[in-house]
Amino acid sequence: MKILLTGATGYIGKRLLPVLISKGYKVVCSVRDKNKFNADNFIKEGEIEVIENDLTDKHTLNNIPSDLDIAFYLVHSMSTSRDYGELEQRSAINFRESLQHTNVKQVIYLSGIVNAEKLSKHLSSRKTVEMELRKGNFALTTIRAGIIIGSGSASFEIIRDLVEKLPVMVAPKWLNTKCQPVGISDVIKVMTGVINLEETFDQSYDIYGKDTLTYKQMLLQFAEERGLKRFIRTVPVMTPRLSSYWLYFITSTSYKLATALVDSMKVEAIATGNNLYEILQLKPLSYRASIQRAFKKIEQNEILSSWKDSTVSGRINYKISEFMTVPTFGCYVDKRIKQMDDADASLEKIWRIGGETGWYYATWLWKIRGFLDKLAGGVGLRRGRTNVDDINSGDALDFWRVLYADKSEGRLLLFAEMKLPGEAWLEFRMEGNELIQTATFRPKGLTGRLYWIGIYPLHASIFEGLIKKLAYKK
Repeated sequence: MKILLTGATGYIGKRLLPVLISKGYKVVCSVRDKNKFNADNFIKEGEIEVIENDLTDKHTLNNIPSDLDIAFYLVHSMSTSRDYGELEQRSAINFRESLQHTNVKQVIYLSGIVNAEKLSKHLSSRKTVEMELRKGNFALTTIRAGIIIGSGSASFEIIRDLVEKLPVMVAPKWLNTKCQPVGISDVIKVMTGVINLEETFDQSYDIYGKDTLTYKQMLLQFAEERGLKRFIRTVPVMTPRLSSYWLYFITSTSYKLATALVDSMKVEAIATGNNLYEILQLKPLSYRASIQRAFKKIEQNEILSSWKDSTVSGRINYKISEFMTVPTFGCYVDKRIKQMDDADASLEKIWRIGGETGWYYATWLWKIRGFLDKLAGGVGLRRGRTNVDDINSGDALDFWRVLYADKSEGRLLLFAEMKLPGEAWLEFRMEGNELIQTATFRPKGLTGRLYWIGIYPLHASIFEGLIKKLAYKK
């Protein structure tokens, strides 16, 4: 059976892909940027096919194979644009029309719970997408989920940030909104369980965890699981904008995503009862069990995907290939070369850089730069990195984005996603016994040039200290 997987580089897609492969399906991964797709860690060569297209542009969809049996629709544009509702509708229409020329029998769509009378902009958009997909000449199975709890999920990481950073919270009143959090493992079991299951054709199902909780109760139970005592007081005067800033400054979420989340969190996500769990013979996990599973994955460094690696977490939405070639004309360059004491040790250091490891030299200055970036509306350092010792193209790494990572080649190329009057790259490359570290800045106007000149003495000290730490044992 041949399956089309859209959103293969997203949080859900990365979790679903290895399960589909393990079940023996031939999977066609539809991605917007092939350079972000790296499945080497869990997929044998030849078991997947990768195609590159953009669902907002119907002219790029001609490469979708005609011999499909099943398709997963896992893409969304939330917070990538102010007009994301229109983009999502257009994407759904283009996708539906492109499948008219295939043999696809069933489309499985992951949506949000849309049972409230008044929906947020995000949830309204999700409902519109479902309506558009229903017009296709295929059977549609819609799986609707509210808060998804799993290692690396946006909901989990936001809750984790709030609980672990704030002993006392003065929070907005929407913390009293009820929802039914569901574990990521249950979501994947449901989505694979309905594949080619005719009983679920042209049906919509709300999926939910074992518990119905307010967001406040979720925070407090999370704190109990972590052995922390937390105090939360809700206030009625916090506006949506203040709520968004509250999430943005305390957690690792971007401001755009925080705004969309606040809008949706004011809407109760309570499921309508159905018999899907009975059909699939599935017993959903409790909220506490989902938390425990998530931390087990974190402790074992087995996080398959993280929302932070999506471009939604950054300041701009772009294709990696657009920045893979580091420019030279009109750029300021800081290039340093050192002889390495131990090439293997240096390589391991490079591959663990950032996140919990830090930046080896003057990490406190990197943290200050991250704090200032956060104040300016940037991403700051709070995204960290998904895995401690593994890096792939497309990953977020503090306020950088990984453009290229090849350990056998000894090359790591990063692109800056902090607020800058220009564009910046940082590259580490090993040639023989030499470590070459290159920082490149392409200024934008006079402001960019003054910025580089003003901070160059500080950069010179930081970059010299960094390469010494990477190249030398002491």
